[in-house]
Amino acid sequence: MRLHLVTDAWRPQVNGVVTALAHVKQHMEHEGWEVVVVHPGLFRSAPVPWYPEIRLALWPWPGLRRMLLWDAPKYIHIATEGPLGWGARALCRQYGWRFTSSYHTHFHLYAHVRARPLLRPVRTLLRAFHGAATCTMVATPSLQRQLEAGGYSNVALWPLGVDPSLFVRRPASHIPQLRKPVFAFFGRLAPEKSPDVFLKLDLPGTKLVIGDGPERARLQSRFGSQALFVGYHHGQDLVDWLSICDVMVFPSRTDTFGLVILEALACGIPVAAHDVMGPRDIIDSGVDGVLGEDLRQAALACLSLDRNKCRGKALRFSWRASTAAFRRNLVGARTVPEPAYDSSAV
Repeated sequence: MRLHLVTDAWRPQVNGVVTALAHVKQHMEHEGWEVVVVHPGLFRSAPVPWYPEIRLALWPWPGLRRMLLWDAPKYIHIATEGPLGWGARALCRQYGWRFTSSYHTHFHLYAHVRARPLLRPVRTLLRAFHGAATCTMVATPSLQRQLEAGGYSNVALWPLGVDPSLFVRRPASHIPQLRKPVFAFFGRLAPEKSPDVFLKLDLPGTKLVIGDGPERARLQSRFGSQALFVGYHHGQDLVDWLSICDVMVFPSRTDTFGLVILEALACGIPVAAHDVMGPRDIIDSGVDGVLGEDLRQAALACLSLDRNKCRGKALRFSWRASTAAFRRNLVGARTVPEPAYDSSAV
C-alpha cells in the first residue's frame, strides 16, 4: 500500500506537526506501507520572512503534478495548508482523487495575534481548504466539536502520542545544576506561543527556556538575566534537560493540542496551563497539572503533584494507537480503476 503524505512542514523543522507525521510514517512503514513524503525540500523553496527556520515551496505545482501522476498514489493525505497543501488539493479536485486532510493549527488565531484583520478571511480559507477533503483528522474531541459547529463536515479523531521509552526522567551529569525549583518553557519562541507570559511570571528558583524561534533574540535581550535560554535540543539531550525540571509552564492559548505537554508529562513533569483547548484535553487539573488563568499560582501548585501520575497520564497516549487511528481514517484516492498514465498531461 502506498501513501503520499503532502506536507509543508517537514524536517529539519522542529514542531508538533513534524513529530506526529514522522512517527506515523515510521509505524506505517513497519507495517509494510510505502510512505512517500512530499515536502518543501523536494522543490525550490524560500524562508518565511518572520520564520526563517520554515521554508515554503516556490511554485511547486508542475513538479507536484508530475510526482503524483507518475506515482499513481493509492492514498493521499494533505497535512498542511501551505503551497504544497493547496497545490495537492487543486490536483485532487482536477483529477477526481479523494484525499484526507488534518487540522493541526488554528491559523486564524495566529492571525489574530499578528494581524487581527486577517482573522475572518483566514478562517474562511481554512474551512474551504478542508471542505474538499473526504475526511479531516483532528487530535481531540473538543476540536472536533468546535470545527463541526463551525461548518466542517466529516471530521474524524486522530489522537496523538508520545514515545515513553525516550521521554523518561533520568538526570544526566553533564546538565548544570540549577537553583530549584526549575520552571520550564518548552517550545517555539514565537508570539502565538506567548513565551513572554511565562518570562514575566514572578517565580522562585530558575526559569529555563528550551526552544528557539523568531522571538528568541528579543526575549533573551529583555529577560536574559532572569532566565536561562538553552535553544533547541533533541532526542536524549532534550530528555536530559527536561529531567532537571520541576514544572512546565504552557502559556499558549492557540494550540489545538500541545504535543510538548505529553512529552513533559512522560518525564514526570506536571504542567501549568490556561484552561483552553489543548491543555484541557490532556490535563486533569490538580492531578497531573493545574489549569487556570493565574499561571503563577498554577505553576506553584504543580510543585506538590505526584510525578508518577504525570507519567501515568502520558502512557495513555501511544504512537501505535495514533497510527492505527490515522490508518483507519484514510480513504482510497480512486473510486474507479486507474486511467492509463497520460504523459501529455505532465
